[in-house]
Amino acid sequence: MKVLFLGEIVGRCGIGVIKNALKSYRRDNDIDLVIANGEGATGGFGLGFQNAIALQHMGIDVLTMGEKSFFKIDMVEGIAKRGNILRPANYPETVPGRGLRYLNVGEHKVCIINTLGMCNFTNPHLNNPFLSAEVICEKAKAETPIVLYVFHASATAEKLTMGHLLKGKVSAVVGTHCKALTADAQILDGGTAYITDLGRCGASVSVGGFEPDHEIRKFRTQVQTRSHESWEKPQMQGLLCTIDEVTGKTTEIQTIKLDVDVQMPPAKENA
Repeated sequence: MKVLFLGEIVGRCGIGVIKNALKSYRRDNDIDLVIANGEGATGGFGLGFQNAIALQHMGIDVLTMGEKSFFKIDMVEGIAKRGNILRPANYPETVPGRGLRYLNVGEHKVCIINTLGMCNFTNPHLNNPFLSAEVICEKAKAETPIVLYVFHASATAEKLTMGHLLKGKVSAVVGTHCKALTADAQILDGGTAYITDLGRCGASVSVGGFEPDHEIRKFRTQVQTRSHESWEKPQMQGLLCTIDEVTGKTTEIQTIKLDVDVQMPPAKENA
């Protein structure tokens, strides 16, 4: 089974990357399942419900979220209507949506688990994922050998720790949130694919998908204004894994860094 994990989709440029590249890339590489982080798709901050539906029509099977899960008000109700949008599983059970999903991929069942880390997240600050990760994964392994763990976390050390905690217990542990594709993709002991961060789908020459000049100005002035989407050198970034359907072990991995032609829409004229 081939599983493609995509980095955070950032803004209109990121949606354009998915629209223009994913279906053909998926077809040409015989990919069975696509999982992407979508929490920056709507203007870079959160995921609107209509954007979520559009991204799934473009070829994404499962969208994962993080600390911005409910930045868009329509997602509070919308997430409960779309089982393939995963908020972090360590939210309280009363929160709308789900953090774990079983999916039939061809003749095989797959489990996708999404959790939020603790470092640098004060709102929301959720339950400690390290206390529940092994239990959740053990229950999932009783259902299927293919368990995919998405960890939305800020600190490199936190992600690496989760990778080593779950090595040999899941098929993959992949990190999201930092929007910078890391160079540490590897297969850990026991056949667990690991990468600290999947990067982003959007402008690669940018600050996390945003215009550098504007971000520089914010750091220099300490005046927090809304970031501006960048359109320079769009890329689709992530990790492609080949997983043995019987054992659930990852046998091959490949970092993805694909240039994509996306045109910036014309600026709106002032009335």
